[in-house]
Amino acid sequence: MIQNTASLNLFLLGMGAALLTQCGTPDSDDTKEKPNIILIMSDDMGYSDIGCYGSEIETPELDRLASNGLRFSQFYNTARCCPTRASLLTGLYPAQTGMGFMTGNESEPGYKGEIGKQCVTIAEVLKPAGYNTYMSGKWHVARNLKDIDSLKYNWPLQRGFDKFYGTIIGAGSLWDPWTLTRGNTFITPYNDSEYQPDEKWYYTDAISDNAVRFIDKHEQKSEDKPFFMYVAYTAAHWPLHAPEEEIDLHEGKYNEGYEPIRQERFEKLRAEGLIDENWQLSEQVADWDTLENKAWRARNMEVYAAMISRMDKGIGRIVDELKEEDMLENTLILFLQDNGGCAETLGWLSDDAHPYDTIPEEPVYEPMADDELQTMMAPKQTRDGYPVAVMSKKVMAGPSETYHAYGPNWANVSNTPFRKYKHWVHEGGIATPLIAHWPAKIKDQGQIRRQPSHLIDIMATIVDITDANYPVKYNGQQIQPMEGKSLMRVFTENEAIDREAIYFEHEGNRAIRKGKWKLVSKAWPNPGKFRRVDTIPMDQWALYNMEEDRTETNDLADQYPERVKKMAVQWQEWARRTNTIPKPK
Repeated sequence: MIQNTASLNLFLLGMGAALLTQCGTPDSDDTKEKPNIILIMSDDMGYSDIGCYGSEIETPELDRLASNGLRFSQFYNTARCCPTRASLLTGLYPAQTGMGFMTGNESEPGYKGEIGKQCVTIAEVLKPAGYNTYMSGKWHVARNLKDIDSLKYNWPLQRGFDKFYGTIIGAGSLWDPWTLTRGNTFITPYNDSEYQPDEKWYYTDAISDNAVRFIDKHEQKSEDKPFFMYVAYTAAHWPLHAPEEEIDLHEGKYNEGYEPIRQERFEKLRAEGLIDENWQLSEQVADWDTLENKAWRARNMEVYAAMISRMDKGIGRIVDELKEEDMLENTLILFLQDNGGCAETLGWLSDDAHPYDTIPEEPVYEPMADDELQTMMAPKQTRDGYPVAVMSKKVMAGPSETYHAYGPNWANVSNTPFRKYKHWVHEGGIATPLIAHWPAKIKDQGQIRRQPSHLIDIMATIVDITDANYPVKYNGQQIQPMEGKSLMRVFTENEAIDREAIYFEHEGNRAIRKGKWKLVSKAWPNPGKFRRVDTIPMDQWALYNMEEDRTETNDLADQYPERVKKMAVQWQEWARRTNTIPKPK
């Protein structure tokens, strides 16, 4: 028993000091040793779209990170932008977060159109562990913007980030994006008092530059604390927008069409050891020689390549800033993509909103003021009053007056060697590069890791390497347990991952990866409606051996009917557990 007040005060002070030491205060030695973490995500890019994964597009900065770090050959996303971002940020499967589809509220637990209070973001987990938290780029895990003020509860600053610069919703002009935001305030490229570049404003550059600014200011004001930063590019999502000088670097590279590029990438992937030499190249979806508008089609891919090479330069500036601040050694950098190459053609955009198919010589609309917000995903006009010609084959992609996608044929090239695209859960939709760079811990530089892994593993990895506390409750709400597995021992020891399976669902496309086997749905007659169906016919599944045939060319379902049945039941049980399909009433 403590006998007097003085002794009691000394006891309490000692206990408090012990607790602070255990928790790791922001300026403790323990916190100083924790790594900085930068997650970099690109948008709508295929498995073979960067140089170190087979591309002819030069990405020296990413290639350098790969050669001094690790490449994962079997890392998976969720096949679509919103679900991937929700899964990456929370360590859960998409429907567990409420983001099973896109940003519309479908009034089902898994499809609320936003990340809910039943999950925590990486930023929310790391702040109590002494981290500063920053984000630059695309958010896209909040609901639509019909009631802006009431929806800010799910914007980055309200989900654990100290600083935010970027866009709340997904696609938009890279010259003048809608929902451009600093902190909690909508801005335009021209009324932002904190960032006015010397060159013409371009969103990819702005994302990179603001990420660099966050690192610089962190070093000035919080050098004793580690930081977490999420850098979410919109490159290379449509529209195909890039500076002309960047496009010029790729001029003429695609004049011979699809087949030579696919074959070159295929051979390079084999030579790099990223795919097995016995796998077959998936089917090519178009014959270049039979198509019209070849110059327009080649230009589309030139601009797409320019969007990637420009992003790569920005990543280089981020890495250079880390070097300058002597932070690179103990910073974990992860680069990945949100889904496969995109076959969308923008045909759903209204002709009424975009009546011009060529660009007039003079402006036809009133110019927009510097502080006038852009309010459309596909703008009707540029800031200087010119009309935007949506998907017109009479204008070449790149400048602000254009709004193109590169379509399924080039997406087939981007996804070399795999089948299908964004939306689908065949490998072309869900396979992504993952580059891991961390000089302080990753010693097997330049090696490939072949363990099947998923976005859900990122949260588990970060909790592991930072000793952060993943909460059971947060702000009074019960929190879903993590679904993923830490990759730390994969980084350092190349250990196998002990897991039951990896699961997928998007718009009725469904799959389960269990060891070397993958069960994946065939074409479903009612996309988007499947999750309301409680039973699935067995003939709607295809089975592939991923060790022998990851390009999914040889369906083995008829040879292994019992395996199909068992894996289908396992998928169904997961889907009910995770709100991917409703539980039976």
